[in-house]
Amino acid sequence: MGAVKTKRMPRAVREQQMLDAAVQIFGQRGYMAASMDEIAELAGVSKPLVYLYLNSKEDLFTACIRREAKALVEAVRAGVRPDVPADRQLWEGLGAFFAHTARTPDAWAVLHLQARTHGEPFASEVAAMREEIVAFVTQLILAAAREAHRDPDLPEREVAGLAEALVGAAESLAAWANATPGVTSRQAAATMMNFAWAGLGDLMAGRPWSPPEERAGTQAEEQAGAQVE
Repeated sequence: MGAVKTKRMPRAVREQQMLDAAVQIFGQRGYMAASMDEIAELAGVSKPLVYLYLNSKEDLFTACIRREAKALVEAVRAGVRPDVPADRQLWEGLGAFFAHTARTPDAWAVLHLQARTHGEPFASEVAAMREEIVAFVTQLILAAAREAHRDPDLPEREVAGLAEALVGAAESLAAWANATPGVTSRQAAATMMNFAWAGLGDLMAGRPWSPPEERAGTQAEEQAGAQVE
């Protein structure tokens, strides 16, 4: 392959061009299969220039993760208006999340699939992003729960698990939606909202689901069985 001719441009612009190419290659081919030659060719630069700017394949991948994680968090935060009802805030947050992941499927593949399966430090970069989104969703649910229960001191732990479950479900649904032809980001958000708000709505109204009581003899039977063993 001949040398790639490059035009002079600001370093920051050139670096983003390389990251754009890297996200596409990593997202479509996977971290292990992606080559620096492919990334350089797609970016329209020489491979030595990629190494000069971003040091190594590992550093390039980390830079991609950080950029795309920041973009996703900013998109979700920007999509939520604080002056609308709780259900509308959640709907807007989900809408922003699914719109962003649908608009940038390669970036979502990098964050959701590639970064998590190739060990540290990649997984920790994604974990930090996820913690920020979970914390944001926790505050959305917490504010609504406190208002619904007229309890400004409702402990955060009461809803933290709900936020964790909601984010996990949304992540899986985004991957499914991106891989399923014909599913729009709005449809994915509506599916998630129907799944989540049915339960959250009851919780806000003071009608939480409770597990059935254990049969009277269950505990004694388990203890007896343990003694026999």
